[in-house]
Amino acid sequence: MSTRGQAELFLLSVTLIWGTTFVATKLILSHISPFLYVVIRFSLASIIFAVLTWKNVRVTTVGAAQKGFFLGVLLFTGFALQTIGLEYTTASKSAFVTGMLVVFTPLCQILIEKRAPKLGNIVGVILVTAGLFFLTSPKGSEFNFGDALTLGCALCFALYIVCLDIFTKEHDAAQLTLIQFATAAVGGGLMAGTFEHTWIELHPTLIWWVLYLTVAATVVAIYVQTKYQKETTPTRAAVIFSVEPVIAAVFAYFVLGEVLGVLGILGGGLIVAGVLVSELS
Repeated sequence: MSTRGQAELFLLSVTLIWGTTFVATKLILSHISPFLYVVIRFSLASIIFAVLTWKNVRVTTVGAAQKGFFLGVLLFTGFALQTIGLEYTTASKSAFVTGMLVVFTPLCQILIEKRAPKLGNIVGVILVTAGLFFLTSPKGSEFNFGDALTLGCALCFALYIVCLDIFTKEHDAAQLTLIQFATAAVGGGLMAGTFEHTWIELHPTLIWWVLYLTVAATVVAIYVQTKYQKETTPTRAAVIFSVEPVIAAVFAYFVLGEVLGVLGILGGGLIVAGVLVSELS
């Protein structure tokens, strides 16, 4: 298998992990305020990752620190806009608008890297976008403030994917990853102190899921993305990441009993078809 093929398998495995985080987050937010959860998750991730990669990160360069900080700001801003946006819009609309990162990514790739995606990648993006619409079945009133914030979230994530493609070719992946975690933790603290009344209820559900989200969905997943995404293109990576809501829907069915209707199944099929078209192009 080619280097790109191996890297894309790693990215797909990361997507499988992220697909479970929607249910996990929904379960724990009944026991903790949102931004306090972000602080705890990324602070623990910073400590664990620093211990595991100390030989690399103890000599973090100024360039890696600057680029890692920029990536961390994009990553955290995307999460923050999505979280605040959910207070003003429906969950289904939020899921669909966030998924628009698959459309923004090739546009950012053209503007920033001056590199256009292949025709097959574009067809894949179109199929994935249609699939996202059917899968999420976005309901709600006209475009509102929450949707605008969520659109900003999608743009942040698209910029993150493209910038990650550039920065990881110049700097050590471990150094970039640790700075991202630390930046997100500080950002969470600033938001928690400014915008929310922080609270926490210690509960086994909270403890176990926070540990899972910290280790699997943060330490492992974000490091894998940072290390391997550079072996493919931003557009192909975004199309692969679009499988996330499909995994989320399946996981929600088994854990929460949420039923995926006919349109949802059609949407999931279109997303998978879009990924295959993009991969085989």
